[in-house]
Amino acid sequence: MQVDEVGFYNRLLDYHNILYLCHRNADPDAISSAFALSEAIGGTVGLVDGSNRVASLLVDKLDIDVVESPNPEDYDLVVVVDTSTSAQLNDIKLSNYCVIDHHATTALTENAAFYLHRNATSVAEIVYDVLNCMGAPIMHRLALGLMAGIVTDTGHFKHATSKTFKTFGEIIESSGVEYAEVLDLMASTPQDVSMRIAMLKSASRASIERINDWLVVTSNVSSFGGSASSMLINIGGDVAFVGTARGDSIRVSGRAKRDAVNAGVNLGKIMEEISGHYEGTGGGHAGAAGIDVIADMDTVLFECVESVREILKDKKNPLSL
Repeated sequence: MQVDEVGFYNRLLDYHNILYLCHRNADPDAISSAFALSEAIGGTVGLVDGSNRVASLLVDKLDIDVVESPNPEDYDLVVVVDTSTSAQLNDIKLSNYCVIDHHATTALTENAAFYLHRNATSVAEIVYDVLNCMGAPIMHRLALGLMAGIVTDTGHFKHATSKTFKTFGEIIESSGVEYAEVLDLMASTPQDVSMRIAMLKSASRASIERINDWLVVTSNVSSFGGSASSMLINIGGDVAFVGTARGDSIRVSGRAKRDAVNAGVNLGKIMEEISGHYEGTGGGHAGAAGIDVIADMDTVLFECVESVREILKDKKNPLSL
């Protein structure tokens, strides 16, 4: 059952032992949202399978208590945060759970006791609205986390909307935390040498498909696929797909520039559709999405490119005008 912000808060009050569960390799949006809810309502922040570098820094700097690989059966209710598919939770068994999410497609809501879904650019924005309904104070640590979640999930505001900026401004006004403090926090994230190697390998292995004046780039790396696809966008691609092998399965991470999204590219829908061909899982946002399937990597990358080609073949790239 779908609920609004007030309904979400009121239903959480019916439970005493709550687990706020983040997807594998949790990002700052997931971590900060889970942390904010746990601070305001009570409960435990859980990581199903670790967190990324910036999120790990948030956990350390904000002194967030987290439980690694928690058992959902130990809690009265599991709040699944910023997660659209069970694959992102490593397919762990959930009985009594709810969802708070912002992805275009959210399969987990089908069996949830209740859920709060909004087409926001980050879950942190939705959580902020929940806190507003509660009248909860936006304290320094909580604000810093939410702001970091918004900044990272919008690609430093590349995918921001007017509502994003409005929420961000309200957090600054109510908490006194300055934007510069968030930037300083994220700038202190150490650069992993293995990540730098992955970026260089991704660039060296890149294949370019030109569709009119659009550039669609594909590559493969052993890790950091999401970061690699973002990097390929930053150095000139309009749409990028990077494959990563995960045992018998593969993951393809996709990223798209705003102009490509405005031209009709919706990576979340593309990944969801292709995943159905292989009984896998896929989805995400219009400009950032991923897919997990058991299939040949080159075949899946080819399908991704062809899906984009069908959308962009008759569209003009405004950067070339």
